[in-house]
Parts: sequence; C-alpha cells; structure tokens
Amino acid sequence: MSDRPPLGRLSGLGSGLRFLARALGSRYTPLLAQVVVTRRCNLSCGYCNEYDDFSPPVPLPDLLARVDRLAALKCASVTFTGGEPLLHPDLDRIIRAARGHGMIVTMITNGFRLSREWIERLNAADLQGMQISIDNLKPDEVSMKSLASVERKLALLAEHARFKVNVNSVLGVSGERTQDVVTVAETAVKYGLQHSVGVLHDHTGTLKALSAEQLRAYGQVTKISPSMVHKLNYWLFQKNLMHGRPNAWKCRAGARYLYVTEDGRVHWCSQQRGYPNIPLLDYTREDIRREFHTEKSCSPTCTLSCVHQMSMFDRHRGAQKIAGPKAPTAVADQAVP
Repeated sequence: MSDRPPLGRLSGLGSGLRFLARALGSRYTPLLAQVVVTRRCNLSCGYCNEYDDFSPPVPLPDLLARVDRLAALKCASVTFTGGEPLLHPDLDRIIRAARGHGMIVTMITNGFRLSREWIERLNAADLQGMQISIDNLKPDEVSMKSLASVERKLALLAEHARFKVNVNSVLGVSGERTQDVVTVAETAVKYGLQHSVGVLHDHTGTLKALSAEQLRAYGQVTKISPSMVHKLNYWLFQKNLMHGRPNAWKCRAGARYLYVTEDGRVHWCSQQRGYPNIPLLDYTREDIRREFHTEKSCSPTCTLSCVHQMSMFDRHRGAQKIAGPKAPTAVADQAVP
C-alpha cells in the first residue's frame, strides 16, 4: 500500500498525454475508475440511489490498497465519490496516493462540507478537478443540492482552489425548476467556473426524455457556458436521449470504466450494481478483456456521461460478442424511497 507524497508530480499536460496513450494504445487498460470512499451522504435527494445515512468511511488502508491495485492495472484516472466523499477524514491522503501513481485525480461532491481548510488540503494533495452538483435555487423534496446552500462555497473555490472546478446540474429533476439550471449556469460563469448539464436517469441509469421547456433550457445553458464537455456529451449520447431516441454504441463498463463500491467490488456502473461483482484486488486483465467484449443490454438508453466518454475510444474496434446478464443490477433493491 502507498500513502506517499506525489514526488515528481506530472503536469496536467503529462497526465493528459499518458491518458491518451493508454486510450489509443491498448484496449484492455482502464481509463477511469470511480471509487466510493463512503456510501454515507449528508443529504437525502429524492432522485438519488447512491447513498445511505449510516455507513462509516472505508478504512484508509483498504482505499490505499485499491489505489495501488488500480495503478497495477494501469488505470489512467480515478474519481473519488460517494455518498459524500468529504465525509471521509482522510480523503486528501487517498488523493495524494493516487497522484503519486501519476493518475489523473478528480472528485465529486455536493459542496456542503467545503471549507477553506478542506480546499487547502485538496490543493496540497494535488487534486486536479472537482465536480460540484447543484440542481436548483432552493432545496426541495427532490433535490437538496441548491444554489442557496452552496453559493458561498463557489466563492471560496473561485478564490482558493488550484484545481479545476465544474458545476454540474441535472435537467429533468422537476419541471417547475427547469429555469433554475440556467441561473446555476450563469452563477458558475460569474465565479469563473465551468458548468455542465446532465440528463436525468431513472433508477436503472436509463433514459428520461426532456420536455420542450427543458430542451430550451439546455440550449440556453450551452450558450451561457460553452465547453468541450457540453459538445462531447451532446455528440456522444445526449442529442438522441433528450428526444427519446436510443443510441447505438459499445459500452465498455467493467473494462475502460470501473465502478468500485465501498466494499471494494467492481461493478459496471453506479446504476448497474451487481455484476461482475468481483473484488478489485482480484480483478485481472482477463476480467477486463471479458467485460470489454460483453454487450450491455442497458446501453441504448444509458445517460451516464462518464461511461460514454470512456467508451468512445473504442467505438469502431472490439466487437461485443459476449452476451451480458439480463438483469445485472442490484440498484432496484437499494434505491432510496
């Protein structure tokens, strides 16, 4: 296990070049692992099925061992997530360990626990990117991730963060709050932060088409905060899904993208938990090869941008001739009421 400082840190350019080399030079190298550091969250948003309110943080030695295993598999990047990852007291030590392996390191947070101290700890750990989720202007029963609750955190990030910050909103959470996403985008730009927008998925991670009003809001947001992220997601999958049409693509979950739950097991993604359900420490190149060539029946209406993005390098190579399980997901049993 390693908890060493990132001696000889790679520049952002160096990390990016290493990522591209692994994306283009090999089929069986993971490009991104999302690692749950705690299932517990300090919020209880109605549309989320990725949290509970009681789980303890994953022990630091276990997380460091998982980082080491990802490095051994030559994983190019890692995102630490939850639950709420800022509930883990040693998050910065985990980030530092991953950076020490030369991986691109980011995290996802609701921002409620951000402070000047936490930002400085993340700076010192060499975090490279943070996604902070804001869905509306004021909290409601569907989403508690509101601008009113965290705008002062955006100001702190704008002033002190040395890592890139992306504010992400989800369209489709509730029709009456559609224009809130536009205001969130305008606020992100005001603080010099990037904004991206996702499309709401159901409890299986699949399609929920947008209304005409939501489509107009999407167009506004992409003009307020134009970015490669918007353009890439629109081209890869959002254009069809927003109009209720499926996509034809090869999902490489379990290979190019790994979702590692708090018990250390690898699953296809956050919404398809239950398969392959193999401990990361036992995950091998053969497992990666198998999942690379396994067809995912849920893929035509998948809305998960991270999986689409990590799979795009293999759109025209590597046929999927292995039939996947018909019902790999365990999320329905774990979904939050």
